[in-house]
Amino acid sequence: MTSTTRPLYFDYAATTPVDERVIHAMVECLGQAGNFGNPASSGHAYGASARQAVEQARRQVGELVGADANDLIWTSGATESNNLAIKGVAQAAGRGHLITSAIEHKAVIDTVKLLEQQGFAVTWLQPDERGLIQPQAVSEALRPDTLLVSLMLINNELGTLTDIAAIGERVRALGALFHVDAAQATGKVAIDLRQLAVDLMSFSAHKTYGPKGIGALYVGERARGALQAQMHGGGHEQGLRSGTLATHQIVGMGSAFALAGAVQEEEVARLGALSRRLREGLLALPGVRLNGCARQRIAHTLNVQVDRTGFNSASLAGALALSSTSACNSASTAPSHVLLALGLTPQQALGSLRLSLGRYTQAADVERALEVIGAALSAPPPLW
Repeated sequence: MTSTTRPLYFDYAATTPVDERVIHAMVECLGQAGNFGNPASSGHAYGASARQAVEQARRQVGELVGADANDLIWTSGATESNNLAIKGVAQAAGRGHLITSAIEHKAVIDTVKLLEQQGFAVTWLQPDERGLIQPQAVSEALRPDTLLVSLMLINNELGTLTDIAAIGERVRALGALFHVDAAQATGKVAIDLRQLAVDLMSFSAHKTYGPKGIGALYVGERARGALQAQMHGGGHEQGLRSGTLATHQIVGMGSAFALAGAVQEEEVARLGALSRRLREGLLALPGVRLNGCARQRIAHTLNVQVDRTGFNSASLAGALALSSTSACNSASTAPSHVLLALGLTPQQALGSLRLSLGRYTQAADVERALEVIGAALSAPPPLW
């Protein structure tokens, strides 16, 4: 596919292209002339140099999210981080109660379902009509035997924001641990783990203009000693995640997070303006309405329901790259579990679109998207 035939990209919530500056930093870790040494090696310059690069990247990630570098554990991505956090706490305890919601990412939902099958008690919170998990709902679900509450900071399909500050205080008051999936949040909202009552937080590089295959888990002081490793074989990463570290990917994540911090204020303002134009234009079209809360949300992600007989998002594929579901569900034609939890019918959920904007989205792209979607909605319905 040549650049002239590629559709405009509106699927940044699924993944982001790697920033060219990040690519340059990664390439310097490859090849004989690069920083290719094993970070775990000691006693020679190659290993020491790679180890310094890894620790610099750890500091860069920590700086963006307000965490001490020593509290960050490298993983292969947010999916592994979620597994380590949830299974790690549950298996270390042996039994107990978990709380999560029906609108989490599948990496959380499937992990919790497995533990439920193994005998752990689980409370599945339902969102309100705006797609929000309210702090009061968490309070009402907490029990004396609650081990862990796991909720996402930003919903990957709706773009809605969870009030993790208020929820964290309630969870901590009971003595349980609080895990937050922040894969969609870095570079979009301020995160300060020194201030938040959060014990575990998952991160992913490829949602923040870094490479795929690398992520991190923040493990706060209260979670240490309450977490069982899921990957064994050498005791790397403070005994919580064994395996030779991929220096180039780690450096890529550090570089991407450093860049995200440097441009966050400007980027959020620019995308906020583009998002307002896109949202206003979409909601002006016949039969289009917003899914999820109108206010407690990020600008980067919009999810809209299209109420028009015969409309098929596949008709947009030649011009626009967007999602009719989240990336974790894209292999299935089933309606989104998030939209169903909001009360949409299967037909309404299947007729919804997620458009997500990012670093390379331009004003002309937004106008073109509105033109394409408007044309699809004004076309005569199929005769069947």
